Amino acid sequence: MVNTEMVDSTIQYVKKYHKIADFSLTNQNGETITQDTYKDKIYVADFFFTTCQTICPIMTDHMAIIQKEIMNDPDVMLLSHSVTPVIDSVPQLKKYAIKKGVNDAKWNLVTGDKKQIYSLARKSYLAVKTDGNGDEFDMIHTENFMLIDKKRQIRGYYDGTNPEDISRLIDDIQILKEEYK
Repeated sequence: MVNTEMVDSTIQYVKKYHKIADFSLTNQNGETITQDTYKDKIYVADFFFTTCQTICPIMTDHMAIIQKEIMNDPDVMLLSHSVTPVIDSVPQLKKYAIKKGVNDAKWNLVTGDKKQIYSLARKSYLAVKTDGNGDEFDMIHTENFMLIDKKRQIRGYYDGTNPEDISRLIDDIQILKEEYK
């Protein structure tokens, strides 16, 4: 189901058991968020920036719909990575989180090292087609939402701007949960 154009050349021959790499980023509350924060969780990941005027506001509104659906589900969380970490400081993320109704217990908006975030987008989440090295001129802009299972494996891609895909994602979370019963 993964478009080969989305797979970084360094991992194109990993056929099975591809996992999201370890990470260490900072959330809207200044807390360190790592893969351990999401240990034994199903989660939805995306990439955004707070000053985006095009697809990001739609994506964030759709993530808020997912948040509402999973609010009382201890097995499911959300993770939004800033692609402009220099602009999206902790105070900026906090302001955005409050404005967008982010529940800190369910949804982390994270910032940190740009190279790490861009490497995650390209080599872990396989979220973007573009090449780049995370330098100051590199820019990722993708509408993809990724559904990640409890083993840190990608289980689906969804257009974060498409209401039908959001409904399908919510349904797929429930289907995935059945695997763990």
